[in-house]
This record gives sequence, structure tokens and C-alpha cells, in this order.
Amino acid sequence: MVAMLQRQSQSQIALRPGLFDGYTALPSTFDELFDTGSARPGFARVLQMLHALGKDELARAQALAEKSLLQQGVTFSVYNDSRGTEKIFPFCLLPRLIAAADWARLEVGLKQRLRALGMFLDDVYGDQRIIAAGIVPGEMVFASKGYLPMLRGIKPPGGVRIHISGIDLIRDSAGTWRVLEDNLRTPSGVSYVVENRLLSKRIFPRVFDAARVHRVDHYPTRLAETLRSVSPAPAGETTAVVLTPGPFNSAYFEHSFLARTMGLELVQAADLFVDQDKVFCRTTRGPRRIDVIYRRTDEAFLDPEVFNKESVLGVRGLMRAYAAGNVALANAPGNGVADDKAIYPFVPDMIRFYLEEEPLLDQVPTYVCLRDDDRAYVLDHLGDMVVKAVDEAGGYGMLMGPQSTAEQRDEFRCRIIAEPRKYIAQHRVELSSCPTWIGEDRTVEPRRVDLRPYILTSREGPWVLPGGLTRVALVRGSYVVNSSQGGGSKDTWVLKETT
Repeated sequence: MVAMLQRQSQSQIALRPGLFDGYTALPSTFDELFDTGSARPGFARVLQMLHALGKDELARAQALAEKSLLQQGVTFSVYNDSRGTEKIFPFCLLPRLIAAADWARLEVGLKQRLRALGMFLDDVYGDQRIIAAGIVPGEMVFASKGYLPMLRGIKPPGGVRIHISGIDLIRDSAGTWRVLEDNLRTPSGVSYVVENRLLSKRIFPRVFDAARVHRVDHYPTRLAETLRSVSPAPAGETTAVVLTPGPFNSAYFEHSFLARTMGLELVQAADLFVDQDKVFCRTTRGPRRIDVIYRRTDEAFLDPEVFNKESVLGVRGLMRAYAAGNVALANAPGNGVADDKAIYPFVPDMIRFYLEEEPLLDQVPTYVCLRDDDRAYVLDHLGDMVVKAVDEAGGYGMLMGPQSTAEQRDEFRCRIIAEPRKYIAQHRVELSSCPTWIGEDRTVEPRRVDLRPYILTSREGPWVLPGGLTRVALVRGSYVVNSSQGGGSKDTWVLKETT
């Protein structure tokens, strides 16, 4: 009977006039919602309700959502725009659905990965067993810009280094989840997850209730608990703050959003000072001791005593207080060595080395240009490869070989030969696609997507937010989902198990 009802719902989606009329998945891609024109298992009821809305109603709802984002100031800054443009983060109301069983497998794999990455950081700043064993070459670690040798031997308060992480996932043409990248320093975007969900619930209340979706609005509460769990202060006496570089930072909306929803003070460097290796905040009632700092300032500017001597965004003496164990920093300085793109190929071996387990999540096969054989192969196949600079982010420093010109390939050839440690390469993976509302054409078209789940790690271990930021490449034919290069976002609906 269930199968019969599902087939009936699927046929209604195909026959009744509505939102998905004329929708065709991209060739050779895994479509997140449809399989050969029918709803994927468990999605039929939700898609039927969305289909029944029609294009006029969705157009009105999309306009309402964009107006709400503008009024609430849900924006980001574009650094490479000379005018310092503030933009609304583009948002498509059509959600991305993830089945309960699918998510359960992802959740276990993400926790495994974070445990291994945390152990790797403890090791490279400690005994360096994995280097001695020849699992990860020392030259890869020590040449990483993210490796900070002055931190060796320093143990973070609470024993946690990766308090907040965002692991970028893609789905290949066979529907297999693969880790594309680890973000272990100051991952951004979670505020959009919460804001997108508020819009979905407000504009699609009936659809949302019918879908039975896991909540995400408790993320700020869980984040605050994670921060308190690593405090060097006695239980119940912790004072935590969010440290921002200021309103000109591209993610300032998120900094203020998280501070407000956690009930924490949002501070800048000038608000803090260090005395006798302890951190204090200036207040109208005098100095207040600070035990935990959720830092959204890059570590290069965190403390002018240790890092950039001319930084006005940092707190002088902060690293002394951290080394003394008097303040917890989330995330810990030095994490960049673990999310270096040249270290990424070794994560499966880390899992086997530290946990004695087989990796539960696949990766994208990667060529490390520092290796002679890998470099020779990449240089011979530049037109087929995606080449990435290991110290760039946001879609910058990349060569999309299949879409590149001969001039661009020649330029990257010279770069790779000059600085091979700086580059990795991968064959382009066909990202999955998802039905997306294209407002200017008033149509629903497939667009490529990725997913950034957020993981919080406290003393008790990792916790995965059920969902995450689905980023979408809004430009037709594009593989680049970053907001700074024309990408947008969707709400990610992780469905609960059916009873």
C-alpha cells in the first residue's frame, strides 16, 4: 500500500501542472530530489506539496524571502570589490532533502573524521608519531603555512583543538558522498543555516510540518555549551566572548548573530587586554576576567607579540595567556596544518593510524604536486584537472582545466613548476544537482550543490548539526558554489525516520 501511494504521488508530480513542469536533471549528475523523473524514496509527499504551489506562488514567496533577508541585514562583504559591496546572501526557497538513513551514515563518518583530525593536531604539536612512522611526510607538515612550530608542546585548555568545524561534502554522479575539504580554523556560514530555516518555516509552514525535519535552531545553544565545556574556570563561573575583527569583516553578520543568540558579549581587540597572563575585558564596571574566546579573527592577526607585529585586530599577550592555560581559544591556533589541502590526501591514513578503523567517508582522489610522479601527471593533463592552491579559499587560486584557456593552463604550469608544494590537483568530480528557482526566468532548473555540515566538539566528543549549509552554483553550468563568486544557499532538510 505504501509503495502504491508513493507511485501515485510520483505520477501526480509528473502529470499535474505545477512547479516542476519541464524540469530535467543535468546529464551524468546525481539529482538530489528526483530519480529519472520520479521523486526519490521518501521525498514524494514533500515534492508533491511543493509542486502544487505553482510558479506564481513560489515567485511571490521568493520575493518575500529576499525582502526579509534585506531587512534583517543577512549580508556578506565582497573583499575583491573595490567598493566594499555588501550583498544579500542569495537564497533559494526550494529545499535540499536528505533521507534519515543517508544522514545517519554521514553523521558517523563525520565524527570519525573529526576524532582523527583532532588526534593528528595533538600529535604534530606533540610527539609527532605519525611523521616518525612515515604515514605523513614531515616535509608536508613543516612546509605548511598552517603549522606553527612555536605551539609545539602547548596543550589547549579542555583538551580540544577543533571546537567548530565545517566539512565540505559533495556527491558524485553515482550518489556517493565524498569529502572535498576540511575547514578547521574559523569556518563560517552557520548563521545562514539558522536564518534559512526560519524563512522556510515562515513561508512553507504546511510543507515543513509535513516533511518532519530535524531542527537546527538549537545550534547556538549547543555552541555555547561547547565553549563552556573547555573553560579553565570552575563550572558555572565561565565568562565567554566572541572576538570579531569588526564590522568590515565579510562575516560580521554571523559574528553578531552568534554572539546575540548565545547571549555572549561581542568584542573587538581594543576591548580586551592581558595582565599577568590572564585575559580581561574592559567594562563600565571595571575589568572582567575572560575564560573562553570564540575567535573569528584569523590567527595571523591574533596577537602582535607572536604573529603579525603590526596587527591592530589582535590582543597583545593573548598567546601567553593561552600557553599558560588561562584562556581557551576556539578554534585553537595552529589548526591550519590539518585543513591544508596538501594534507587532505593523508586523512584516510590518519584514521587508520590513530583509530585503527577504515574511513567511513570517501574522498576525492588527489595528486600532490610536490611528488615528482604526481606533478608530471598533472602537468601532462592540465586540461582535465582541477588545480587548487593549498593556501587559497573561496574558489580563488583555482584552475578549472576543462573550462580553461591555453593561456591559463600555461600560467598554472609555470606556477606548479616554481612552487610544487603549493598545489594539488584532482580530476573534476561531477557534483550533484538540485532543483533551483531561477527568478529571472521564472523556472526551476538543476544547479550544482555541495554541503557543509557543522560539527561541534566538546570535552565529551563531537556533535553534528543535523543539516548544514547547502551551497548552490547559481550560474548555469558553473561548479563554483562560493558566495563571493556567484553562489547562493538552500535550506537543508534532514528528514526524521518514519515510524
